Amino acid sequence: MAVSAPASASPTRRPSPTLQCGVKGRVAGSSRVRPPQCRALRAGSTTTQSSPPPLQPRYPSQEAGGHWDLVCEQKGLNKATSTFFFAGVLVGAVAFGYLSDRFGRRRLLLVAYVSTLAMGLASAASVSYIMFAVIRTLTGTALAGFTIIVMPLELEWLDTEHRTVAGVLSSTFWTGGVMLLALIGYLIRDWRWLLLTVTLPCIPGIFSLWWVPESARWLLTQGRLEEAHRYLLCCARLNGRPVGEDSLSLEELSKVAAVERVVRRPSYLDLFRTPRLRHISLCCMVVWFAVNLSYYGLSLDFSGLGLNVYQTQLLFGAVELPSKLLVYISVRHAGRRLTIAGTLLGSALTFGTRLLLSSEMVSWSTTLAVIGKGFSEAAFTTTYLFTSELYPTVLRQTGLGLTALVGRLGGSLAPLVALLDGVWLSLPKITYGGIALLAACTALLLPETRQAQLPQTIQDVERKSAPSSLQEEQMPMKQVHN
Repeated sequence: MAVSAPASASPTRRPSPTLQCGVKGRVAGSSRVRPPQCRALRAGSTTTQSSPPPLQPRYPSQEAGGHWDLVCEQKGLNKATSTFFFAGVLVGAVAFGYLSDRFGRRRLLLVAYVSTLAMGLASAASVSYIMFAVIRTLTGTALAGFTIIVMPLELEWLDTEHRTVAGVLSSTFWTGGVMLLALIGYLIRDWRWLLLTVTLPCIPGIFSLWWVPESARWLLTQGRLEEAHRYLLCCARLNGRPVGEDSLSLEELSKVAAVERVVRRPSYLDLFRTPRLRHISLCCMVVWFAVNLSYYGLSLDFSGLGLNVYQTQLLFGAVELPSKLLVYISVRHAGRRLTIAGTLLGSALTFGTRLLLSSEMVSWSTTLAVIGKGFSEAAFTTTYLFTSELYPTVLRQTGLGLTALVGRLGGSLAPLVALLDGVWLSLPKITYGGIALLAACTALLLPETRQAQLPQTIQDVERKSAPSSLQEEQMPMKQVHN
């Protein structure tokens, strides 16, 4: 994420220059008056009674915004950096989604780790705003690999019973990172050191891939039976359930892979060739767009909450923890479809209710913003899980890449939608809430995947049911093959 958070200098620290916008009046101790332009003030200086309050938050010189004077007339460039980052994520979703279906999940996950590490280090060494914006765009491209590879790789190794708890548990680490970022950002005010600090965890991540297996389901679709057989036997031993060579032989696996090898090279067009897959893709695109737009829109819209950026980050991270519990309970009993529709509806209602509050009702506005953040996070978590279960193995990463592309488009537009308050103060909230409401209705059109096996082929999706076991899978595949 782009480091552009404003912060005031600590009273125990040495005073540093800050940037401030002025309109009229004279600055005490200054002979230059340049209204309405920005004036650099020394910490501890005061303004006369005729001087207005600052129009912009103060940016320490250690922050990226203050480093390149991204305030006043150039404040739009500060938010544009976030848009560039999300544009990179958009491109990365398409690239990693397609390539991971072509060359494997594990290999592309390594590429994502190494690229993120390299781009993060390069961002910290940026010498100009243009260099910083370009590298952050490439960083977003690399980070997209994590979001669309990790979850499907998990689900492809799990049975129906454990998919929900694993999906929710893995997303809890995201929440932990959000809360930890608030503390790290508060302690490290220099943006270069902050970027370096949040990038270095990629190093142990790279080494951890030594113990991460490739997806056996994907290996079967590529006809790499011996590798899949080896991983499956290793998995059985780790689970304390050793199997004989006859119960999981290469001959049995070859029967499963015989028809799956018909689709060797995935294409984004495959997502729209058949009626049911086309219906799933279009609905998921709408849902992903709304989930990302509302999630990042609410995360960016912390004005009027009476909190600084660090408190807001910590509060929004803390509220995600109970939302995980909500998701876990809801998807197990109500199902994926109703959970997404309900959480998107909750997000829309919080946006709409905040429109009815006056500017003096800060506490109520803060409460609703926190509740809305919880709903949007619950929708985000469920969407990853749900989408991964809807697409077949041969197109799972491709489908997730397409929907993530549209979702990241919504995320990249979120900072720009926030600028619509210059046209009408309520327009951003109306936009966020209206699109979330539309997506809630669209989610009801998707098929339920609770207690359903992951589909392997396009034919499994079109038959509206996935095989429940290895033996069940062989019969319909033979029929299709014939």
